[in-house]
Amino acid sequence: MFTAGSFGGLRLNLTPSYDLGIWRIVPLERQVAIGDLVFVCPPPTPDFEMARYRGYLRAGLCPGWMSPLLKTVVALPGQTIDIAELVTIDERVLPESMLRPVDGEGRKLSAFAGGVVPPFHAFLHSSFAGSYDSRYFGPISAAGVLGLARPILTVSP
Repeated sequence: MFTAGSFGGLRLNLTPSYDLGIWRIVPLERQVAIGDLVFVCPPPTPDFEMARYRGYLRAGLCPGWMSPLLKTVVALPGQTIDIAELVTIDERVLPESMLRPVDGEGRKLSAFAGGVVPPFHAFLHSSFAGSYDSRYFGPISAAGVLGLARPILTVSP
């Protein structure tokens, strides 16, 4: 999650999902791959409208005036996601993927139902326990990927 600020491909991350500070968007000249740390515009869906209303997302220049997310790609089309206490991808546990029933303010969180990642989509994750990621909103279109995320001047939260 990011502030609305952007200049010359730079982004300011002020959330604890990844290191705080200045990041650069590096154009992605290939398909996204597992392990890529990316900036992605969330689609203007009810899940993301709720996330913005609750303050999980800030205002930005993505569709619906939302700010890009900073997340790691952990699954791609054709892979099977199962959601229980932890997330499994093709029957392998995703580390640091415990689901939370409520957010930091005690509001109910709904988990993604699970299933196969559809074509042209990616399943995104952050190891930060309070991260709003695909554990809750499911796979999102890879068309929203702005590029790879590269730290410029950052500090750990």
